[in-house]
Amino acid sequence: MRHFLEVDDLSPDELRSVLDASSRPAASAPAVLDGKGVALVFEKASNRTRNSMEMAVRQLGGHPVYIRPEEVGMDVRESAEDIVRTLACYHAIVAARVFRHGHLERMAACKVAPVVNLLSDDAHPCQALADLLTISQCIGLERTGRVAFIGDANNVWRSLAIGCAMLGIESSLAVPPSYAPAAETLARLDSFPGACTVTDDPAEAVKGADVVCTDVWTSMGQEDEQAERVASFGPYQVTAELMSRAADGALFLHCLPAHRGEEVTAEVIDGPASRVWRQAENRMHAARGLLAFLIGTAPPGAASAGTAP
Repeated sequence: MRHFLEVDDLSPDELRSVLDASSRPAASAPAVLDGKGVALVFEKASNRTRNSMEMAVRQLGGHPVYIRPEEVGMDVRESAEDIVRTLACYHAIVAARVFRHGHLERMAACKVAPVVNLLSDDAHPCQALADLLTISQCIGLERTGRVAFIGDANNVWRSLAIGCAMLGIESSLAVPPSYAPAAETLARLDSFPGACTVTDDPAEAVKGADVVCTDVWTSMGQEDEQAERVASFGPYQVTAELMSRAADGALFLHCLPAHRGEEVTAEVIDGPASRVWRQAENRMHAARGLLAFLIGTAPPGAASAGTAP
């Protein structure tokens, strides 16, 4: 049974296969979820994640069920383990958008259904799939020299950096020193062929880059840090001047939602370099490719009557 908690739960070859499957038209998608349900557990609300996952499940012939946080009460009403054991009685896949990555690890450890990370405090691997799919479509993975990320060393950066490293793509991160990535994360990146460099200078990070990415400075759950973060990340705004230091024809990506005038100017995100709407659409296509892969590796008879112990 395979889970997808971080991009490197796939091998590099599997990652390429998922991206290849994601690039195929939805109309040609196999109905591998016909007659099956997919549970979508949301502790954090999301526009793109809910819509992309529900549509991806339907395109594979399945039935998505959106579950609000108060319906399960993660570790309050029910333990993470009991939640996934219950949902596995009805669903072929359990996908969850959570505050704590440890909840996903505990759910996966039960080994009752494939578990997909729709976002946690540690990782956002489905977003990384969409980002890599967009880069593949617009530039080509083999022609991408470097991907630059400007801003926080957060879950979005981490998953994208891992994906780039797995595919042999160089990446760079410009981040204030007090928000730099953990040594453990950098060591994890070092285990793959694509090198990652970290600097506190945005101009250095984007120099010659084929892709420039950013994210909001204050994520959900960090609202009490907003004033401090705005002050720290002020010099890390992606502007037209900063984009001019990247390679000719460089693309701009943002996982959304965006705060124009903070992490990026309107001139950039709404300008010709931006591919954020294709990137947003690719959340659906990447989810379809991933779910088809996971259901193909699930044990026979998953989520069918009488399989619960």
